[in-house]
Amino acid sequence: MQFTPEHRALEDTVIKFFDKEINPHVAEWEAAEQFPAHEVFKKLGNLGLLGLKYPVEYGGSGLDFSYSMVMAEAMGQSNCGGVPMAIGVQTDMATPALARFGSDALRREFLSPTIAGDYVACLGVSEPGGGSDVASIKTQARSDGDDYVINGSKMWITSGLQADWCCLLANTSEGAPHKNKSLIVVPMDSPGITKQKIHKIGMHSSDTAQLFFDEVRVPKRNRIGEEGMGFTMQMLQFQEERLYAAAGSLRSLDRLIDQTIAYTRERKAFGKSILDNQVVHFRLAELRTEVEALRALTYRAVEMYIGGQDVTRLASMAKLKCGRLAREVADSCLQYWGGMGFTADNPISQAYRDGRLTSIGGGADEVMLGIICKLEGTAPGRSAS
Repeated sequence: MQFTPEHRALEDTVIKFFDKEINPHVAEWEAAEQFPAHEVFKKLGNLGLLGLKYPVEYGGSGLDFSYSMVMAEAMGQSNCGGVPMAIGVQTDMATPALARFGSDALRREFLSPTIAGDYVACLGVSEPGGGSDVASIKTQARSDGDDYVINGSKMWITSGLQADWCCLLANTSEGAPHKNKSLIVVPMDSPGITKQKIHKIGMHSSDTAQLFFDEVRVPKRNRIGEEGMGFTMQMLQFQEERLYAAAGSLRSLDRLIDQTIAYTRERKAFGKSILDNQVVHFRLAELRTEVEALRALTYRAVEMYIGGQDVTRLASMAKLKCGRLAREVADSCLQYWGGMGFTADNPISQAYRDGRLTSIGGGADEVMLGIICKLEGTAPGRSAS
């Protein structure tokens, strides 16, 4: 992926935004287990950062997907994982299907104000009984005249407490689980929706909710695209979500290594700095090499995606690798910080808590392995041909 002056200008804008508008407030938002999404998103919308890849007629910038990935990587400047995750839901997880398949009226009603930062969006896929196994969701949207009537619940919903609308995946008919689902835009002030806060071990700045739908009535015009195509659309959204996760990890991993080098260079033990021990500086060199390898894989996948190719295989590999590496880098660096690394307000312990989600959300490591094996022809009962 070739970086242009425009890419670098975008990167600089995002980094400056996080240094000025996000990082000074992280401690407060972590304690509150929520950041003011409408306030932050409006500032991002004013800068044109919430619709980089979306059509100009809906308030976007009309740029290619590489700009979204530059922004995702630059958001690694954040001192927490929760805020970038919520922004990613807004830009690359809840909105791609709406932007690509939604009617003009639906896009003007929901996508345009989301790009402007006036609306906060959430994605409703995971349920108490099924997260990575998307085909097994139970939420129903039964037909009733010109409306759908929705019953069920959704789990682990990022921004669920503050969202104005939800991109909801629900069963709209009986039949094959890959052909009976639809994506529906559900206004979050609809009667029959209740929300329950979920407390987590990390990502504290981002509110997370369980949503309950009890006879929630939504007009059928809020369906995104054709009925029964929701599973396919969600799989397409997952490609962008997984590339976002990989790109979003790069700068943050580099920062962890940088901070650990600085700390271990100053910290003395047994007459020399911690960094002077070969086991330490060799390990940090190894970790930096792993991050660069992930960067190369991610950039290649993005380049192919922009070229119109199916990158399910590479996106799954990048998602798998970034989840594993987030755990490995944080764990290794925390060890070199010693007792300081085990304190709650340390940047490494913050990353240790926040980064653990990467191997679970957006498709667990095991699901990524299953996809890769299927495409390699090595899954049981399958051949490469």
